[in-house]
Amino acid sequence: MDEIVRRAVARAIVTMQDNLGERLTIDDMARSAMFSKFHFSRVFNQVTGLSPGRFLSALRLAEAKRLLVSTTTSVTDISHQVGYNSVGTFSARFSSSVGVPPSSYRQLRGRTPRVPEQRECARSGAAVRGQLRCPPATDIGMVFLGLFPGRITEGTPARHTFLTGAGPYVLQDVPVGRWYVLAHAWGACRLEDGGPRPYIGVAGPVTILEGVAASLADVRLRPRRGFDPPTLLALPDLRRVVQQPIAV
Repeated sequence: MDEIVRRAVARAIVTMQDNLGERLTIDDMARSAMFSKFHFSRVFNQVTGLSPGRFLSALRLAEAKRLLVSTTTSVTDISHQVGYNSVGTFSARFSSSVGVPPSSYRQLRGRTPRVPEQRECARSGAAVRGQLRCPPATDIGMVFLGLFPGRITEGTPARHTFLTGAGPYVLQDVPVGRWYVLAHAWGACRLEDGGPRPYIGVAGPVTILEGVAASLADVRLRPRRGFDPPTLLALPDLRRVVQQPIAV
């Protein structure tokens, strides 16, 4: 990645993070990156996998998730703090992306006992399979791996599974469509603030067609970077050590 582009996108993301409660336009974000808005939108998508507007929306919901589990601030006040004028719009957007309403997310303390799937999708009988690879000498705990229509973990996955480390995986009866394989885990290597290090993996897009028996998509975990979209879907606690895979 060109260093000039990297720094420009980083400046834009900082501007987003510093102004989550304000109205930001594409012109504002492009100005912080010191690019024209057309060039900025193109390179931002190349670097992050999302448009600037969608990345900003994800940051707002990620901040709302943090506030819900770390403060007693009301849902209405949180919605305003992250840039929503209507608490109804905020709650609907949060529920769609995270999988549960804001009040339920707070009650669950940010964790969910199970992850639903899109059972209403037309099925192809096809499978997506591959190898999950981890960095050498890295102690990875439980891994969530799911199929999503975009490069962001939000909404309901088409299919998903849990792994207890590196190795083969298979997602059965995948619906026809174009999917990304997204993986999330926590490593034992700790950050400076004492917390575990988040890891992610992305593969795809994988196109599933009628009559195709299986598609291959190897996924390599790496430490999460500031350019990566936040994880919006509520997940079980991946930091706990498990001896057996979770049944799904």
